[in-house]
Amino acid sequence: MNEIVRQRLWQINREFYDRFAAQFAATRFGAQPGWERLAPHLPPICRALDVGCGNGRFAQFLDQRLQQVTYTGLDGSERLAALARRRAASLTRTQAAFHVVDLAQPGWELPYRGACDLTAALAVAHHIPGAAARAAFVQAAASCLAPAGLLILSTWRFLHLPRLRRKLVGWETVGLDAAAVEPGDYLLDWQAGNQPGLRYVHQVEAVEIAEWAERAGLTLIEQFQADGREGDLSLYSLFRRD
Repeated sequence: MNEIVRQRLWQINREFYDRFAAQFAATRFGAQPGWERLAPHLPPICRALDVGCGNGRFAQFLDQRLQQVTYTGLDGSERLAALARRRAASLTRTQAAFHVVDLAQPGWELPYRGACDLTAALAVAHHIPGAAARAAFVQAAASCLAPAGLLILSTWRFLHLPRLRRKLVGWETVGLDAAAVEPGDYLLDWQAGNQPGLRYVHQVEAVEIAEWAERAGLTLIEQFQADGREGDLSLYSLFRRD
């Protein structure tokens, strides 16, 4: 993918989350059903890194399920990070910190390499433009794990859902040619009242996830579908560092 196009796609998502942070966070207030299936695998005392943490609701989930958590949330949106810090005031068993980090810039993972029992990237990888960049992102996330640490990925399966397919819009909407993006790349419309908001999304297939794992030295522990009205919006992949 042309680097100019790739940066344009990053910018589309940055603008979305900056503009709709409050409205978006208001729709993300509880634990996802898929998280409950992950809970038995999580260590009771945990150093956790939440990459693309949004409003910090995964920190609340860990706080409710585990004995003690040292949690770091990273997000590219200052507005979402501010909302997460406010929500963290209710945590009782979790020491939480939130940082604004541009995940498009190489090296975001360096302060956390080898330090985490758990790294989560929930509904993040499908927003990263470019196949090579997605693979590099997963490698970076995996590098944050201590030996035998766990990596949790979730990615959307939106193409098979008619209600989400109706929200896809053409690339001409943002002045791009379809030939400039990669197969599986789409624009997804999200409405907040009467205000349209566009996000770049990639339909991640299981074969791509397997390639990420191989490159990052990860062993697949469990993979399943959950979430959404239909119960299969997200594909969860739980890995252990080799």
